[in-house]
Amino acid sequence: MLLLRCPQCKHTMNYQAATPTLAGKRKSCVYCGKSFDVGSNVVRKSG
Repeated sequence: MLLLRCPQCKHTMNYQAATPTLAGKRKSCVYCGKSFDVGSNVVRKSG
């Protein structure tokens, strides 16, 4: 499980990666809708 921070609205959200590779992964913020790169916005890795 990863904790991500949206670069636009700064909200944090959990992200469960299906594969361990984060290169090229994108996520849409559930708060503002901005699409961003997962790998460069990880706040914390857990598990």
